[in-house]
Amino acid sequence: MAPSRDSSDEDPERASDEEKIEEFRKRSKKKRKGSFWRELPILVVVAVGLAFLIQTFLARVYMIPSESMEQTLHGCAAPCFGDRVLVDKLTYDFTDPSAGEVVVFHGPDSWINNDFGPTEPPNAVVGFFQGLGSLIGIPTASKEDFVKRIIAVGGQTVKCCDEKNRVLVDGKPLDEPYVYWEPGRGSFQESFDELKIPDGYLFVMGDNRNDSCDSRCQGDRRLGGLVPVENVVGKARVIVLPPSRWGGVGDHNPQAVALGAPAWQDAVPAGVGIAAAWPVLLIGRRVRARIRRSRLG
Repeated sequence: MAPSRDSSDEDPERASDEEKIEEFRKRSKKKRKGSFWRELPILVVVAVGLAFLIQTFLARVYMIPSESMEQTLHGCAAPCFGDRVLVDKLTYDFTDPSAGEVVVFHGPDSWINNDFGPTEPPNAVVGFFQGLGSLIGIPTASKEDFVKRIIAVGGQTVKCCDEKNRVLVDGKPLDEPYVYWEPGRGSFQESFDELKIPDGYLFVMGDNRNDSCDSRCQGDRRLGGLVPVENVVGKARVIVLPPSRWGGVGDHNPQAVALGAPAWQDAVPAGVGIAAAWPVLLIGRRVRARIRRSRLG
């Protein structure tokens, strides 16, 4: 039997081509690797820039630092992990805040008491990374921001309480299924005198009714406890962290039943959307029919 020979001995030109191809592959791989590391800083800068723009103008993640909104929103002191909620910052550019909505707002100057005491970063390095985390959606607790539910708006009169321990707005009791009575603290909420809300202000309360320092106890417990509409950052929409708590944030209007709003109003947005869609659907059908006729001759 004749000894086998390497194909390169028979075809030197083929061997040379294979070597060239292998060398080209190595150069391309090295070039791609170098290009990636050159582009990485640009990609990081672009990503951080986009995150900054989104959180400045569209939406931002906030940390719930206290138990004042239990059980709608979960908050607790470190090392417990409180809810992180996505706050819609665009809605109130087109609409006014309404009763029942859960909002994040900057505490007015008169709000000197907060529900928690955030710890300061131990050093500048930790503070830097905390600030960077907040920029890209990993927030830390802030003593300047609050989250509460709107109970009454400008022009309305609020008072507590009737014989069934219900808050009154314009003399009518509210329907508040979201109220949480913390075990061991009773189910009776402290009364407060009647207060007329000026235009441009909000009366807010926590869902954990007996463990929330809100418009009832802040400032002078009167007008000083109200929140200017201009201080509202946005509307809490979704719990994004932890995963076990994923879900929307309810905005049940406590005045809808109490003030006699007809049930059909709940379906108005959907009804308006369907009604508005009919002209588009009809026009679309006519356009498609005309195109079909033109294709047929």
